[in-house]
Amino acid sequence: MMGINFGMNVNRFKDELYKVREISDLKDMVAGSADLYADSDAYLVKDTPGGRYRAVKFSQFKEDMDALGTALLEIGLGGERIAVIGENRYEWVLSYMSVVNGTGIVVPLDKELPVGEIHHLLERCGAGAVIYSGKVGIAIEEAARGVESIRYMISMDSDRNRDRDLSLKLLIEKGKRLIYEEKRSFVDAKIAPDALAVILYTSGTTGLAKGVMLSHRNLCANIVGVSKFVRLSGKDTTLSVLPIHHTYEMTGDIMVCIYQGACVAFCEGLKHIVKNMAESRTTIMLGVPLIFESMHKKVWKKAESSGSAEKMRKAIALSKKLNSLNIKAARKMFKAVHSALGGNVRMFISGAAAIDPAVVEDFNAMGINMFQGYGLTECSPLVAVNKDRYSKPASVGLPLPGTEIRIVEQDENGIGEIVCRSDAVMLGYFEDPAETRKVLIDGWLHTGDYGYFDKDGFLYISGRKKNVIVTKNGKNIFPEEVEFYLNKSDYILESLVWGLEDDESGETIVWAEIVPDMEQIADRMGVLSDEALNKLIKTEIGEANDKMSSYKRVKRFNVREAEFEKTTTKKIKRHVALKRQEGLK
Repeated sequence: MMGINFGMNVNRFKDELYKVREISDLKDMVAGSADLYADSDAYLVKDTPGGRYRAVKFSQFKEDMDALGTALLEIGLGGERIAVIGENRYEWVLSYMSVVNGTGIVVPLDKELPVGEIHHLLERCGAGAVIYSGKVGIAIEEAARGVESIRYMISMDSDRNRDRDLSLKLLIEKGKRLIYEEKRSFVDAKIAPDALAVILYTSGTTGLAKGVMLSHRNLCANIVGVSKFVRLSGKDTTLSVLPIHHTYEMTGDIMVCIYQGACVAFCEGLKHIVKNMAESRTTIMLGVPLIFESMHKKVWKKAESSGSAEKMRKAIALSKKLNSLNIKAARKMFKAVHSALGGNVRMFISGAAAIDPAVVEDFNAMGINMFQGYGLTECSPLVAVNKDRYSKPASVGLPLPGTEIRIVEQDENGIGEIVCRSDAVMLGYFEDPAETRKVLIDGWLHTGDYGYFDKDGFLYISGRKKNVIVTKNGKNIFPEEVEFYLNKSDYILESLVWGLEDDESGETIVWAEIVPDMEQIADRMGVLSDEALNKLIKTEIGEANDKMSSYKRVKRFNVREAEFEKTTTKKIKRHVALKRQEGLK
């Protein structure tokens, strides 16, 4: 059935913001939502892998939070730094909120880090306790060994207490009894909005990781700002897929859902995304480009194998025309695609890295409102995001309400470093005033990212300042742009680009390290010899070069078998990969 579509790119929403309620801190947010949405589902959780989802109501979440916080205070953890580590799950969110809303300072840690690195971070932050999942129990117990500040090890899955090893479940039960006995130290605790609440360690090696310090004001500014651009409701369920220790997932998904009264379903792992989407009736998902581009590839691969690719191309072209007329027909036209994604998805939001605008355009044409945003941990994390009713596929969006963005030291194309100022900007780096002074200058956060604005005020990211390749004649080349064109090839899985000084000419040339998509190559061409594979990749690089200015073109390349090492948000660890650079000259 066709009708008017008020979903995407409607110009009349250009200057409109959604109405929001003001919140002073995260405790105020939880209390307000528990009142407003008491009997609504806050979370969908699984008690056993592969089992059925069961709901946790907002009222229960508030009750559990008050109980756990009360118990943590009772055992003497008031004002302490408490690490939380494990997979995405209800108990993780509960632990985080119970710590920041009246107990102490929460330190979320990446469960994928090596044991030695976790040990180092626990020592650096002076953790008084660690709350951890049973899945990482052995590694965490080893990592905590010898950390003198740790007084308690609290397991999310244990059913008993023994010495300093405590059960989260038993602490919650204890807290409920204490509240019944009128022990209200946590319930009545006042929050200082500008005091340190969270320490988030940025990705990097042990020596490079910096502890970003965030306050309640920082996080609340981000939550409220995002909510002015993007509207959720009690009818919405998001699927929590991204690592929960990252601010992108914790703020943009978990906290925004608490604030707006939407439900969060916890994904069982990347292999289970589509299955969990159907089971939870997911309507919205935050993700990284790798996830959405993989979904996009599968949609097209299925269309090609069934012989309907040309029909789909025509349907997408028609849908784009209908969208421009604000006529909604896409869900009916692409019913099979929607069914494959669980049947209920209405919105995809991409972040953490640049995404191919063609993927955004295709999903929008298929009836899924898709757009992207931009942020960094130091800004809690959102700096800019597209509005859900007014967006551009290639842009990371408009400055978040309350956020000022400037482009400094612009070149002839208007490209320069992005600096921003807002209530969401961090307090600084933990015990590192020197590094803080480098990025926080006169209240402005220097992001280290290059970008520019278009005439409508939409922000575009060009690349990282530290990655820029500068040629002998002063031209700037953004590796991310070259990689974008290379990665559009069906036969290139991923690439990494950097500048290399040519021994003969002395000029800086562009070098690319290429990981071929061997599955795609085998499907279409069978098994290739090394010589044939190199020839194929050379041809693909040539096609990418034709789309770029001459000085940006890849001059040399290397084919590698193994994929690049990545962070938990699926970004290539560029600094690790480039260690091989000297050996490749």
